[in-house]
Amino acid sequence: MKIDITVPNNLNEITLRQYKHFLKIQKNVDDEKFLNAKIIEIFCGVKLPHVMRLKVTDTELIVKTLTEMFEQKPRLLKHFKLNGVSYGFHPQLDDLTLGEYIDLDTFIGDWENIEKAMAVLYRPVVNRLKDKYIIEEYKLGKDDLLLDMPMEAVLSSIFFLWNLGLDLSEAMMKYLEKAEGQTLTKHHNSLLNGDGTTQFLASLVETLQDMKISLN
Repeated sequence: MKIDITVPNNLNEITLRQYKHFLKIQKNVDDEKFLNAKIIEIFCGVKLPHVMRLKVTDTELIVKTLTEMFEQKPRLLKHFKLNGVSYGFHPQLDDLTLGEYIDLDTFIGDWENIEKAMAVLYRPVVNRLKDKYIIEEYKLGKDDLLLDMPMEAVLSSIFFLWNLGLDLSEAMMKYLEKAEGQTLTKHHNSLLNGDGTTQFLASLVETLQDMKISLN
């Protein structure tokens, strides 16, 4: 039986929904060969019985291709289209409201709910003039729409926020290390005092480490 498989060429062809599905499967599967089969099923859209008919060498090559894509550190994807709607990355992170900051800080390291953080970072573009654009005001309850957003946007935005921390001076980095473990209340107070960016980056350092994302 001939089986046609389309392997994604880049992270734009993989959705957040698919990746979250994979993470759930990964938690409960110890057998590497079966996990490879599930990877192909999820990311290539091939039914499991058909995957089982593939040669082992072919499955290993497909999984290697997919794995290498996730090991990349993509440049920030500022725009993408989803269901006919143009989404743009938040053009002014310094202008985050308290509510936006709380949701971003709370969910950026939580893969089960990371679409809530993405809903803060990416929103429909309501006006555009050349390279400048305005995004829709932040609204609760729209995060489910982003489950089908491309993984390139998800990962590139996470790395972008992390790189903001890398650009800090040595003294700032030392401050960030001391800031670990601060309560959410302290985060809120610091925002009101004008230190929100520093506290935000401190939280990102910790959550990214918890997510076990390679920072090298």
